Amino acid sequence: MPGVVRIVPLLLLLLLVSLLLGTARGLRNASRKTFEIDYNHNCFVKDGQRFRYVSGSIHYFRVPRFYWKDRLLKMRMAGLNAIQVLPCSCGQVVGSHSAQDEASPLSEWRADYNSAGGNITNAFLIQRKYEPKGPLINSEFYTGWLDHWGQPHSTVKTEAVVSSLQDILAHGANVNLYMFIGGTNFGYWNGANMPFQAQPTSYDYDAPLSEAGDLTEKYFAVRDVIRKFEKVPEGPIPPSTPKFAYGKVSLRKLKTVEESLNILCPTGPIKSLYPLTFIQVKQYFGFVLYRTTLPEDCSYPTPLSSPLHGVHDRAYVSVAGVPQGILDRNFGVTLNITGKAGATLDLLVENMGRVNYGQFINDRKGLISNLTLNSSVLTDWMIFPLDIEDAVRHLGDWHGGDRSCHGEACAHSPANYTLPTFYVGNFSIPTSIPDLPQDTFIQFPGWTKGQVWINGFNLGRYWPARGPQMTLFVPQHILVTSAPNTIVVLELERAPCSDDAPELCTVEFVDKPVISAAVTYSHLLPDLPDEDLWQDLL
Repeated sequence: MPGVVRIVPLLLLLLLVSLLLGTARGLRNASRKTFEIDYNHNCFVKDGQRFRYVSGSIHYFRVPRFYWKDRLLKMRMAGLNAIQVLPCSCGQVVGSHSAQDEASPLSEWRADYNSAGGNITNAFLIQRKYEPKGPLINSEFYTGWLDHWGQPHSTVKTEAVVSSLQDILAHGANVNLYMFIGGTNFGYWNGANMPFQAQPTSYDYDAPLSEAGDLTEKYFAVRDVIRKFEKVPEGPIPPSTPKFAYGKVSLRKLKTVEESLNILCPTGPIKSLYPLTFIQVKQYFGFVLYRTTLPEDCSYPTPLSSPLHGVHDRAYVSVAGVPQGILDRNFGVTLNITGKAGATLDLLVENMGRVNYGQFINDRKGLISNLTLNSSVLTDWMIFPLDIEDAVRHLGDWHGGDRSCHGEACAHSPANYTLPTFYVGNFSIPTSIPDLPQDTFIQFPGWTKGQVWINGFNLGRYWPARGPQMTLFVPQHILVTSAPNTIVVLELERAPCSDDAPELCTVEFVDKPVISAAVTYSHLLPDLPDEDLWQDLL
């Protein structure tokens, strides 16, 4: 994880090296294999021979099992003789408080140690100050960096990476390239940083292998540096996988979330005087719908507020089926709503990804503090944990179409929002074209923000209105040629469809990714509570 000096446990490292390079002979002689540290010669010793590892990070949970062999072979052909894996969905900025404090000496060391373009000699001198003997190690040398919604796609120049890598290897040091392939945060598995910034579905990381496992200029440049110091395997490198543009697919409106509660939460709601968090209702990812009634008449805009920044992370608000707007963990802590006394107030709360490092790691989700209406605390909640995954896999249970909005409800809906709604469509892959299915990318022209499933597989979040990621990677193994492929989209804010123009409701499969589009929302969280208050809130 970035910011933490971490060495793969030697036994695990040895196992991974053996698996990556293993032969029948190696398996027969496994009992004689050794892996040690020689403090007299400042090196590792493997099977009695001096050994320097040149490793790369791969998060197996971010790469489909279908592609593990392909990615590992490409890593081996780049000259790597070890790999680093992590047992959890991490990869965010982590480390001790002092290491992240810009005024701390450790921060300067971390910048030199981890980052391309840093002072490598200075970093190793500091390492020697605290560890006079033993192998020199850079266990997380960054080849790129992660992204956040609403900020430009992170890149690190190839020239900077290879220059620093050359310097590291010239010092005789061991190195792990983080990441060698980033992969994809499928489903709900992206993380977040603080102040709260959620990461997108793509974890491309500007790594030597792209999110889709494609060979890049950086891959070959890194390989050329490694071969100056270590033997690189002979033979062909597995090529980038072919991609196919399946074209546009029309979607139809299925049902709103509110209309689907009997399907999404078949056991019914949990009743509570005050809101309960996701964990308290045993909902660990995804969405929970919170419902109460307006205790007073709100004929004029009335403030619905989360005074303690207690909406974690984003709430889509409606009154009597009329969308009102959004409450947001960072920017929108108050929303003016209208409605009659006794009207149903719904908040569909989205967990946008957990902070997973440092003092903010206890990142509770849902309504983690009370909401107020006109400064009075709202009570008597019904809480619906939504099992969308199961519902998407059983579309046959979704009887009946949507109830299109008509009359007064439509007339008073804010122009920028519609109710969170499911859309469904399908497409067939022609069997007449050989070698299909192939990998592809799905894009969402005109859509705003939501979640997408293909054949029941949760691809992840899309948010083209925020960027920088505009397309989602679709690996071939989730597609079929024997039957139509089913797409389900949950649009949370506003779809390009309307009751008058259903033909505008389309998604499109393309053969090239777009993860670096110009962002439309890039300011960095103004008016947030200070760090001490964040600690109190979390």
